[in-house]
Amino acid sequence: MTAAAGALDDPHPWYRRPMAWTWAATAAVLVLYTVLAWHRRWMSDDGLLVLRTVRQILAGNGPVFNIGERVEASTSPLWTWLLAGVGTIPGPPLEWIAVITGLLCAVGGLFFGLDGCRRLYAGPVAPAGALVVCALPPFRDFATSGLETGLVLLWLGLSWWLLVRGKAPVATAIVLGLGPLVRPDLALFSVIGFVALVLLRRPRWFAALGWLGAGIAIPLAYQVFRMGYYGLLTPNTALAKEAANADWPRGFEYLADLLDPYVLWIPLLLLVIAAILVRRSRILLLASLAGAVLLALYVVRVGGDFMHGRMLLPALFVLLLPVMAIPVTRKTIAFVAGVAVWAIVAGGWLRVPYEGTHLAVSVTDERAYWSWATGHEHPVLATDYLGQDVIRRAVEAVEATKQPAVLVYSYGDVKQWFRFPTDRPYVTMAADSMGAISNIAPLDVRIHDGYGLASDLASHSSSIPNGRPGHSKWLVGAWEVAEAGRGDYATDGQIRIFQPAELDAARQALRCPDVQDVLASTREPLTWSRFIDNFTGAVHRTEIRYPRDPWAAAQCAPAK
Repeated sequence: MTAAAGALDDPHPWYRRPMAWTWAATAAVLVLYTVLAWHRRWMSDDGLLVLRTVRQILAGNGPVFNIGERVEASTSPLWTWLLAGVGTIPGPPLEWIAVITGLLCAVGGLFFGLDGCRRLYAGPVAPAGALVVCALPPFRDFATSGLETGLVLLWLGLSWWLLVRGKAPVATAIVLGLGPLVRPDLALFSVIGFVALVLLRRPRWFAALGWLGAGIAIPLAYQVFRMGYYGLLTPNTALAKEAANADWPRGFEYLADLLDPYVLWIPLLLLVIAAILVRRSRILLLASLAGAVLLALYVVRVGGDFMHGRMLLPALFVLLLPVMAIPVTRKTIAFVAGVAVWAIVAGGWLRVPYEGTHLAVSVTDERAYWSWATGHEHPVLATDYLGQDVIRRAVEAVEATKQPAVLVYSYGDVKQWFRFPTDRPYVTMAADSMGAISNIAPLDVRIHDGYGLASDLASHSSSIPNGRPGHSKWLVGAWEVAEAGRGDYATDGQIRIFQPAELDAARQALRCPDVQDVLASTREPLTWSRFIDNFTGAVHRTEIRYPRDPWAAAQCAPAK
């Protein structure tokens, strides 16, 4: 008899049925997490970057950031296309759709994690590990940030639930295979999950190969599309952030930035001991541990991120999956109580040491920074970001530009936007933080960032030594003037903000074969031959790097 059937036949009142308390506790923690995450609702500037691509899709321009430039500026293809699908709902602004969709995904992931534990332990459980999710500010902040974090939690929770359920292996393999489309690094958990599936079901080798084929079919098809359409092996953001490089010291600092402020080792140790005491499937426990370690090691290896805790949330969520809820026995009750006490203290008082400093350097409390910078407690709409002076000035510069031009900001003594003449029939802007800007400016304005997230030119440039995580590249505006502009002077009173020698060097660098290859792959019309050339050259093109300094980059230019 199953636990559910037993509960139906139980003659005792509902309040004396253990399973009734399990469902009540599950509902309570889901409501608690929903309320806490909603209380911290916001839209990050990086989340608004995703919405620019979504808007281009909905406008019929394809999965691009700028019209006429095939650049994959979103790390998560599945999140981008999910928002594009939900974004067809008439009425609410796309920003609110992203916020609510992210929240629903995050809550759904927590539910699948909890219900997976109920099934794993086949009886009444208490949501111990889920309290860690509720207590940690990053889990609350990034549920509604417009980034793919909510979808990550949903995919991880659903994968866990399917593995515990132990049925429909083909469907399980298909879901596991979606990992790299949620985030490329989640392919690590896809591999661990598939190994666990095979060990749990012990299929014949022919069946296992069938499951593997079902799992890789969708991501493989998208990879073929990515290589042919964008001309790269990875999203453009992976190049911009140099996701293949190693920076272990900075990565360990990023790990400590999450563990130390909340004394996170306390609940994790208590939950590990409790998991050992209840003794369930070793395969699932080892899969969770291996997946968490691999995901955390990858983040540490690449040097972490600039957003507090964000990149480590998947690893922590995977680690918590077997203990999201655990049986309450005489052996475990003390550990469950200890986690509950820690959750109250952490949720109420434990915070990062830089809270309230509003510094956008190294690792940052991103939500707190933008709430302060915009003057909105809950900045959701792109227009809410007009409260930030730099963003407001950029939008005003675009609105004041009545004819095609190249807009470049002067970071010298005179800080303002200047317009350079162009032969192109559109406006090009060399922007900084461009999420909000790109969603307020018209879709036919080409917006390039020096960080390289949405710029093919900048993403292939060299990094700044010891640059800020996620912002280690910066391509000066002289490249944009050289590529799309005409002449050395800005039209705003014939002002020169770049030396002629610097612009000449950038123009020479643009003639380098590697630079030409990059620009052709993204900006030439997508014919069948262009698709084949992009596909066959994707490996080399992904490896292309040239100096960010125009003079150094110009050394590879052919002679005139």
